[in-house]
Amino acid sequence: MGSSSLRAASTPDTITSIRENFKSLFHNGSQNHSFITFISSPKHSRFSVRCAVRFRPCIDIHRGKVKQIVGSTLRDSKDDESVLVTNFESDKSAADFASLYREDGLVGGHVIMLGADPLSKAAAIEALQAYPGGLQIGGGINSDNSLSYIEDGASHVIVTSYVFNNGRMDLERLKDLVRVVGKQRLVLDLSCRKKEGKYAIVTDRWQNFTDVYLDEEVLGFLASYSDEFLVHGVDVEGKKLGIDEELVALLGRYCPIPVTYAGGVTVIEDLDRIKVAGLGRVDVTVGSALDIFGGNLGYKDVIAWHFQQEALTV
Repeated sequence: MGSSSLRAASTPDTITSIRENFKSLFHNGSQNHSFITFISSPKHSRFSVRCAVRFRPCIDIHRGKVKQIVGSTLRDSKDDESVLVTNFESDKSAADFASLYREDGLVGGHVIMLGADPLSKAAAIEALQAYPGGLQIGGGINSDNSLSYIEDGASHVIVTSYVFNNGRMDLERLKDLVRVVGKQRLVLDLSCRKKEGKYAIVTDRWQNFTDVYLDEEVLGFLASYSDEFLVHGVDVEGKKLGIDEELVALLGRYCPIPVTYAGGVTVIEDLDRIKVAGLGRVDVTVGSALDIFGGNLGYKDVIAWHFQQEALTV
């Protein structure tokens, strides 16, 4: 089977053992603490409840292959690959990774098509069909094709450039997407870079700045049109240089809906840094650093951390 070596890194028995070990720690009769966090937002005047920080897996696809690429080196031109920095290319299919995540009980992972070529689209659809309802999909999503990906098995569609177009937010396109797929199936990718001391949303493979900056007002407004946010810290993404704690703190403080941060995770301690900086409200995805993507951070160690967070909320 194509994903046998992936499963070797995290067998079902291993995952079951991890789950049960952590459950036993918090069901021995002596633990009566509640780890649910209530965080108020002054402007929205309501409580936001987060039960756990979760690990969200990823599958990045470029020209039909699962790869880990430094996103800021991507270009729109199909012929310009002279600056493309590829950290890893797998001989396993996107569907193999989807099956691994399904067997390990991980939900809400991201399938990202780094290009609109037919091979990448086919690989992405195979991944969705291998794990129906368990994965979100992004890359070239618009109001015309979004529903087809839901029908292929995606739980959500992830959108950036279609909504943040020509440097500005196109509210009519956003409303149109909500009309087609529903707010409950829409994830807005608010990946950003610092500009003049503030975090500006970037589009078109992170090449172009918009005039939309992440703050409490913007995040609150966009939350009324989407179910989740996905935010790459583009300045550190794919470079394994450590996380952008300032950005994580901003997301934890101001996001009124679930949000996942990506960028710079290198060691297991970075996951705890995200938990602390994000006030326990920011999920995390890890790419190039994982051993299943050629890095040094053990996938099974991240899974253990994930289930530990789950156990803390029971």
